Amino acid sequence: MQLSLPQRLCLLCHTVDEGTVELVNVQGRGQLLRAAALHELALAEHLSVEGEKVRRRGTGPTGDAFLAEVWHDLPADSPKSWLPFVHHKAATAAKPVREQLAAAGVITVERQKKLGVLPFDRVHVKDPRQVLDLQRGVRDAVLRNTGPAAVPADELTTAVFAAEAEVPSVFTAKDRREHRDTLTALAAYYDESMVPGLRKALRDAYLSSRAVGGGWGA
Repeated sequence: MQLSLPQRLCLLCHTVDEGTVELVNVQGRGQLLRAAALHELALAEHLSVEGEKVRRRGTGPTGDAFLAEVWHDLPADSPKSWLPFVHHKAATAAKPVREQLAAAGVITVERQKKLGVLPFDRVHVKDPRQVLDLQRGVRDAVLRNTGPAAVPADELTTAVFAAEAEVPSVFTAKDRREHRDTLTALAAYYDESMVPGLRKALRDAYLSSRAVGGGWGA
């Protein structure tokens, strides 16, 4: 099946060796998934980008409950900054995307209790190769260093978003340092040629949650 950008990014936050989401991968994941939804809505022309502000347009998307939910959060009249729509409700973003992946048979979700008391969901990836292939494609988009215009749009967007939210299962801190120039070029291309203002909003939302130790989207 063809996975949406939020679904692909949700998978990329998994560690393949255990097939589970570690705490370090969870931080900022909700903001990451909402930004991905906004990106898809922009490409499908379900929203209007005016400068670095956004408002919804049309009747909204059908067939994807998560995209529809994010679309309904947007203003219908005067455009507003991207940041609130990336940051707010981030705590509830992961669950509907996880449910979509589970319904498609990509993952299974097992309810467990930490220390026998605190309930949490343990996520298992059914086919680790699917995650490995996604990670390899995103990393190759950076390691090839062929110039932004030569990178397929999906891979470029995924690489930029994963770097801005510092998803360690895709790019380690060392990767981000060593390939800073390439990542900067990809980010600039995204800003100029794809969805202006959205990448910066994702970065600001992630840094805001990191500053307070937020692990939203668990």
